[in-house]
Amino acid sequence: MSQSKISRIENGKVQPSLLDVERILRAVDASTEVIAEVTALARLANTEWQGFRSLRRKGLEKKQSELAALESSSSEFRYFLLSMITGLLSTPEYIRASLAHSTVDTRKVVAKKLERQEVLHDTTKRFTFILTEQAVRWPLVPPAAMTMQIDRLVSITYLPNVRLGVIPVRGHMPIAPMDTFTIYDDVLTTVETTTGVVILRDPRDIAEHLALFSALEGYALFGEEAREQLSAWSSACRS
Repeated sequence: MSQSKISRIENGKVQPSLLDVERILRAVDASTEVIAEVTALARLANTEWQGFRSLRRKGLEKKQSELAALESSSSEFRYFLLSMITGLLSTPEYIRASLAHSTVDTRKVVAKKLERQEVLHDTTKRFTFILTEQAVRWPLVPPAAMTMQIDRLVSITYLPNVRLGVIPVRGHMPIAPMDTFTIYDDVLTTVETTTGVVILRDPRDIAEHLALFSALEGYALFGEEAREQLSAWSSACRS
């Protein structure tokens, strides 16, 4: 590790990754107790928790502004959607339904979510979305509205900078992802839970999610196969 990097870490100009911290601890021959304590602190420093209750108190539209800034500064996006369709891919009715639990006026949030969808048309950015069958077909809105939502997914598959894949529930898949997650470039991962969002910056956490995403791509249908499967699910809603 260069002296200049050590200096930037010492002066608080750079936040060390967990790997950086472990290398420094080895170099100074730290004790087992010190390694355990400092490693735990480093992991906390590279992990952030945003609870949905806190976000609602601050105003959900502020979170949309944060996401828009993150989308503006990133160039490659990987989304794994386990149980719901993300806002970038959603129809207005689906977005409103996803916010139905909120006790405050959500019109500004809906407008900001729809405004953020413009980023999909920025051809300098690349998007890969992988949706499970449950994410596509979960009946968050009535059948007619679900048909429109699935048809929107079909239309998005034609965007030149977007790869949209679906994973049907069939065959044998020996991996079982537990969460919805998004990877921004190779520097940040967000993991969504029922009550909030975990933000991971440690390179090894990001690498693990990149490896998982790559494995999931192997089970997904893309291109014409994805369109055929989505069309079948849309037809099932119509019937």
